[in-house]
Amino acid sequence: MKKTIATTEAPSAIGPYSQAVEINGMLFISGQVPVNPQTGKVAEGGITGQTEQVMKNIGAILKAAGYTYNDVVKSTCFLSDMANFKAMNEVYGKYYPENPPARAAFAVKELPLGALVEIESIAVKTR
Repeated sequence: MKKTIATTEAPSAIGPYSQAVEINGMLFISGQVPVNPQTGKVAEGGITGQTEQVMKNIGAILKAAGYTYNDVVKSTCFLSDMANFKAMNEVYGKYYPENPPARAAFAVKELPLGALVEIESIAVKTR
């Protein structure tokens, strides 16, 4: 059965989509931009601060759905500039110190709200 996941601990959707959808033990998390859900503003601190906020938003959605970072099997990282890849990667890696998920990362022309990074993830219940 398909279930929509929503939490106030992550930013509300800024369009006609859900924060995440769970079906058959799989969680599909929509691309998260670095919006602080308490302020509604894009996080400060350049790519490092923005990646940290994105990962916190993903963590909040995972928690709301009963998953953890360990359940993430695939991420896609969108960057406004590949020059930010190394700094994004350093922050991202802190959340997956062992057995990181499969991942793709690439630059796009532009991201919503002028963000420097957006990350979407897929998690699977393996327990």
